[in-house]
Amino acid sequence: MSQVAHPIIVIGAGFAGLAAATTLAQQGHHVTVLEKNEGPGGRARLFRAEGFTFDMGPSWYWMPDVFERYFARFGRKVADYYELVRLDPSYQVMFGEHDAVNIPAKMEELRQLFEHYEPGSAARLDEFLKQAAYKYEVGINRLVYAPSRSVMEFADLKLLLDMVRMDVLQSMHKHVRRFFTHPKLLQLIEFPILFLGATPQNTPALYSLMNYADLSLGTWYPMGGMHQIVAGMVKLAEELGVQFLYNQEVKQVRVENGRATGVQTATGFHPADVVVAGADYHHVEQHLLRPEHRTYSEAYWDSRTMAPSSLLFYLGINKRLTNLRHHNLFFDEDFGVHAQEIYEAPQWPSKPLFYASVPSQTDPGVAPAGMENLFLLVPVAPSLDDPEEVRERYYHLIMDRLERLTGQSIRDAVVFKRSYAHRDFVADYHSYKGNAYGLANTLRQTAILKPTLKSKKVSNLYFTGQLTVPGPGVPPSLISGQVVAGEVMRELKKQ
Repeated sequence: MSQVAHPIIVIGAGFAGLAAATTLAQQGHHVTVLEKNEGPGGRARLFRAEGFTFDMGPSWYWMPDVFERYFARFGRKVADYYELVRLDPSYQVMFGEHDAVNIPAKMEELRQLFEHYEPGSAARLDEFLKQAAYKYEVGINRLVYAPSRSVMEFADLKLLLDMVRMDVLQSMHKHVRRFFTHPKLLQLIEFPILFLGATPQNTPALYSLMNYADLSLGTWYPMGGMHQIVAGMVKLAEELGVQFLYNQEVKQVRVENGRATGVQTATGFHPADVVVAGADYHHVEQHLLRPEHRTYSEAYWDSRTMAPSSLLFYLGINKRLTNLRHHNLFFDEDFGVHAQEIYEAPQWPSKPLFYASVPSQTDPGVAPAGMENLFLLVPVAPSLDDPEEVRERYYHLIMDRLERLTGQSIRDAVVFKRSYAHRDFVADYHSYKGNAYGLANTLRQTAILKPTLKSKKVSNLYFTGQLTVPGPGVPPSLISGQVVAGEVMRELKKQ
């Protein structure tokens, strides 16, 4: 433990804020988490309605080792907090009518699937995943734990050689086509890129590590829903003494003589020796700090490339559905056109790809008996207007295809419906430009080229989450909180 226990405020109870708070509390600090909303989780909140339990955001559980490593640092196991099951098949891909492919969890079955589409591709898959495993080992176990505050962190010959071997300067598009040519295999390998915030042509080949996470480490599900991870993290945090205050939106970070003295909410002032902002970075900088205390300008933020936003529908269905798995990707339209309409010429997509999750296929507890919990997601560009008529138009566009491709009526069985898009992300999370996933993972926004995790104007103000290192996604956010806590502890020891 630290020699001195400091009062620390963490703004936001998302994955990054929870990880930072718990790691700091373990060192004996007095940590208070101030959360704007009525409960923890950030984008991974849940809500219940008419007997259904809906995860509001993340629904994919990848990189189980990151979660195991997190709980292990506190002498705990994932199993102490939630039950994890591996999905098999991992997910289903719909390429068109009567053209659905289940992605098997077993590697030999996956190799047979690749071989079916492209003779000789099973051996190439082996080599592709061998390279991806190396990138995962170096990238997830070494690079993403770097605070990325100085280029000297990477001035290590072995690490530099590792980075060269990880194809950081080659595009994912070019890299994938060294191994595969069949259009369906290319779509399968490139689909995670859709959520990283750039086209495959502009995403470093480093991110084939996502394919290792997907195809080798597998797709998992915490029984009860993704919010069970949040519940487990909160329980652990409270066991270590973290205090949570909900419905406490921070209105100002108070600064005197270049140091934050605490934060102001509607109910009062909360003093602190350190402030860690797990809320939207742009919002904290541009709205909670005075201009002279901001590291970045509004023009800087506007020049950043954002990852997509999402149009979401939470649906309660009063019957069981057929021809759907827990996770379903609908690739019956052109991937390239949709990607262009997100990243190159931002607009509401003409023929979007979309994703459907039916967690009640795995977990009957998230829906009433004989019913289904259906979650629909359309990746869309940030900064779009999303009036009700637009949401409704896309609801029917997606449902038309969903019903046709799965051969069943669904709309007439909907007994609960809620939509969620840009203006909701802004209202609930102060999300910059209504984004859902943070900054795009482009080469020019990697490591030290991301917004720094420590303010350059306020000596004890730190940032964590999807707009700083290492980047968007649940595992990176979990890592981000630990990384920023490490920097806080290192600098407190200096003092």
